[in-house]
Formats: sequence, C-alpha cells, structure tokens
Amino acid sequence: MFHVKQSDETSTPGFGTDTPLARELADLTARRRSLEKVSVTFDGPTRVFTISNQKGGVGKTTTTVNIAASLASLGAKVLVIDLDPQGNASTALGVPHTAETSSIYDVLINDVALSEIVQQSPESPNLFCAPSTIHLAGAEIELVSQVAREHRLRTALDEYLSEQHVDYVIIDCPPSLGLLTINAFTAATEVFIPIQCEYYALEGLSQLLGSIRMIQKHLNPKLHLSTILLTMFDGRTRLAHQVADEVREHFPQEVLSTVIPRSVRVSEAPSFGQTVIAYDGQSAGAIAYREAAVEIAGRATSSAKKGKN
Repeated sequence: MFHVKQSDETSTPGFGTDTPLARELADLTARRRSLEKVSVTFDGPTRVFTISNQKGGVGKTTTTVNIAASLASLGAKVLVIDLDPQGNASTALGVPHTAETSSIYDVLINDVALSEIVQQSPESPNLFCAPSTIHLAGAEIELVSQVAREHRLRTALDEYLSEQHVDYVIIDCPPSLGLLTINAFTAATEVFIPIQCEYYALEGLSQLLGSIRMIQKHLNPKLHLSTILLTMFDGRTRLAHQVADEVREHFPQEVLSTVIPRSVRVSEAPSFGQTVIAYDGQSAGAIAYREAAVEIAGRATSSAKKGKN
C-alpha cells in the first residue's frame, strides 16, 4: 500500500566520480525525497505491539522509541508503554521518570488509571509515554499476589482505549520472560521482534516463539508474530548479509524489507533524551526507521485481518 522508492542514481552533485560515497549520498537523498511524498491515513483500529526479544543488546528499546517517533511524524497518535525497569524508553522520549513520578508501576500494582500517568513527549504532540520508574524493579514479585496478575496491563489499557483513540500502542519489555513481559503479551495483539545482524542472531528465538504459543493457548489467542526488523546492519560485511538472508528464509512474511544500519547518530540520541528522529532526522538511521514505520503502516489491513482469526 505504501512504498518507499529506492534510488537508481549512481552519482550526486559535487562528486565528479562514481564512488561508493557518492552512490550512498545519492541514495540517501532519493530516499529522503520519497519519504517527503508519503501520505498515510490512520483510520483503522488501534494496533497494540509488544516489542520483545529475550536476547539483550538487539536494539529493542531503540526500535521501540524510534518506530514510535516515526509513526508520530507520519501523523499517527502513538502511546509507548515502558515496562522495562531500566526506563530507557522513558529517557529517550524525554519523559521524567524519577522515583516520585506516577508510573506504570502504579497502574499494575495500585490500580491507578493509565490516563493518570501518561505523559506527552516533548518531541511531538502525537507521541505519549507511560513511564517506568525504579519501583518497577520489584513489580515482578509484587504481581505474584495480585488478582488476575497476567491481565492487569490489558485491563488498564482497555479502559484507556475506551476513553480515547490511539492509533498505535507500543510496549517495551524487559529482556526476560517474567510477569511484566507476560502482561505485555496478554495486552498486545502483535509481537514485534528486532533481530541484530550479528552472530547468534537467532539465539533464543525458538524459546521466544514457544512463549508466544503458550500465551496464545492460555491467555491471549489473538496474539501473533507480525513484524521482524533487522537492526545493526553493516552492509560492508558478508556476515550481515548472511544473517539477513537466514532470517528472511525462516520468516519471509514477517521480516520488513527495510533494515536499520549501524549508526552513530542512533546510538548518540538517547544521551540527549531524544529519539534519532528528533536528534538528526536526516541521518541514515532516522531515514531507515521512518521507512520501517511506513512499511508497518502499510501492513495495517492484513495484520488487522489476521488478528481477528
């Protein structure tokens, strides 16, 4: 439905020869121009993603905040729920999350309404965050004694969505399968897995898929793996291409055609309390995340249909 054209140009003004740098700059310029022409209408039901990978260091939180910011820049209203006790998503979105801040912990443990703790990100009027605080570190233990402990986030989210419309809810999980992650799986309809293009990329993935099947069977039959995004891609190495080919072979329908390159700008942005979209929206990493967001928006119809089955 939505397509970002790739450039066939082989040179760019200011570079008299056909060099790799010239081709790269020409391609990036063409992709920027294509994105400027993209028009997306968000008029379907709310899509709820949980971004999960039990292997650490794959760009999970980075993907959460940058996909959220990219969708917001396209005009979507996006809510990020930070379920990771480290609170990195809250930091990257510029949302206060000190120990005194009302947070997702209060929603899960003290039955506070989600609407009472949601904050608007300074990046965009379309971007909101339910922050995490240090108190969430003890929530795994406290949830054990709670009534309907696996459904507490889903109940709060359903109540929130009954009061106001959000186009996308994106839940950032801790990298372990505990009650916080189970709450995220129970509240979501789609699982979004970032996979890094490095050694052991598929390590732990079978365990994650097994967890998804368990949640489908016992808690949330609508949950399905809809999206895989290849991250930390270094096109100069044979390994990156081999990993990408292997993942696409195993998951041909779920993998986005867009890949996220290794990028200094993407790595720097959180230290400034920003996503890369706000920090350097013209960088290669920002362009790639925006292209991925366009792809995700374009898959809305088929994903919605699959979720109803």
